[in-house]
Amino acid sequence: MSDHNTTSSSNFIKHIIKEDLASGKHDEIVTRFPPEPNGYLHIGHAKSIVLNFELAYEFKGKIHLRFDDTNPLKEDVEYVNSIKEDIEWLGYKWDALHFASNYFEEMYHRAVVLIKKGLAYVEDLSQEEIRAYRGTLTEPGKESPARSRTVEENLDLFERMRKGEFKNGEKVLRAKIDMSSPNINMRDPVIYRISHTEHHNTGDQWCIYPLYSFAHPLEDAIEGVTHSICTLEFEDQRPFYDWVVANCDMDAEPRQYEFARLNLTNTVMSKRKLKQLVDENYVDGWDDPRMPTISGLRRRGFTADSIKQFCREIGVARADNTVDVRMLEHFIREDLKLKAPRTMSVLDPLKVVITNYPEGEVEWLDADINPENEEMGKRKIPFSREIYIERSDFMENPPKKYFRLFPGSEVRLKHAYFIKCEEVVKDDAGNIVELRCTYDPETKSGTGFTGRKVKGTLHWVEATHAKAAEFRLYDSLILDEKSGHDFLEQVNPDSLTIAQGFVEPNMEEAKANDKFQFFRHGYFNVDPKHTTEEKLVFNRIVELKSSFKL
Repeated sequence: MSDHNTTSSSNFIKHIIKEDLASGKHDEIVTRFPPEPNGYLHIGHAKSIVLNFELAYEFKGKIHLRFDDTNPLKEDVEYVNSIKEDIEWLGYKWDALHFASNYFEEMYHRAVVLIKKGLAYVEDLSQEEIRAYRGTLTEPGKESPARSRTVEENLDLFERMRKGEFKNGEKVLRAKIDMSSPNINMRDPVIYRISHTEHHNTGDQWCIYPLYSFAHPLEDAIEGVTHSICTLEFEDQRPFYDWVVANCDMDAEPRQYEFARLNLTNTVMSKRKLKQLVDENYVDGWDDPRMPTISGLRRRGFTADSIKQFCREIGVARADNTVDVRMLEHFIREDLKLKAPRTMSVLDPLKVVITNYPEGEVEWLDADINPENEEMGKRKIPFSREIYIERSDFMENPPKKYFRLFPGSEVRLKHAYFIKCEEVVKDDAGNIVELRCTYDPETKSGTGFTGRKVKGTLHWVEATHAKAAEFRLYDSLILDEKSGHDFLEQVNPDSLTIAQGFVEPNMEEAKANDKFQFFRHGYFNVDPKHTTEEKLVFNRIVELKSSFKL
């Protein structure tokens, strides 16, 4: 697994692991990637995947994929399957596959241990009352009347909760810690709630479910995880994490470490917000190419290698920061520049008739498949009397220093000849519908012609062999997420532009997820969702150039 190496960028967790192994604290490290199956993975999860899997690979440890499926109201087997697919697509293999729900019996037993120790009690207060009793950052909480229940009474009520004798919200189980703790997470947090909801894995076996903050440390301990790596928002939960492990009589004592989550410009990373975009039809699914989901990036055309290299480069640090999305785009350009075949496409076609070219004749010209990678060889391009150019490459009344086509001017056609615009044809409404040009047969590319120079080179597609295609051009989905604003107000109404045009006939064999560089337009991916045998659809992955520098 030579490509599974962690970045040379900052990674404080790697240094901790080195010290733990050197001191003999651990003979082997065990990491885990523990997604909740309540949505599709996004680029922020990719950072955690790369970190956890590659640390395990580098130090010859083990890596678990574990689904933290403790909330049946939001979870679905669709998300389980998509998460597996995304991780495998990134090129990683887990040593063990676990579900938190498989530990429900064990978790119930550990909750009973807490009750017997006088460290948990059944609560009658409503969710709103519990919140009111909790206090604030500056005021201590107030103890619940239920806090003084006897162990026997709590054991009886908790067993009856399990048997389904109470309605949703009627009772919860709380840890008994310290209602005056400066850390609100330690003020008798709820650890079990009633939910008469069928679970994707356990069916109707349970009607009480552990809360994530209680289940998570137990899962790590059960599996023997040595380094429980999570993002900074869980830092305040760490004291409770340690309390659960210590007081539930677990054999293993995992340690939690927090790192800064990934924030990207013009991007939302909240699964709740991403689900809202899907549910309210702002996008056409979790795999919409505008989405920051791994499936969306894959459909747009990002490669697994480009995503992994991006995650390695940004490093692992403690301080929150926001990464420019152009950095991610940089890595897909770097990955594709030697791999993607070059070809030509016209997104907004304007017909050109070359009046002095023989009618009915088709000439096949040579062109490099990728001039930066000569090993990819040559391709053949048809040329004839009728071609298409970009409408934007012609101006009837151009400004000074305009080097493309205009009446009386001469330009080079890429891989072909010089042409000169002789006549502009318009329809009754005054719209330009056709250009009449002449070509100079002495100016063929590759012949060494030096008689004169032109400043403009245009891409084009021969008309009679052209393959019709749809092009989907993407801009940022989010204009600028501002705090205090509904993020839906920041959705870019122009995030998708659809163009109908033509590609070279060599695109006839293009398959879903094939990637190309279209001259002057950027890198494109054959859309796997909308492409059919009758219709080619290309998603623009990224434009060719960017001012962004690493």
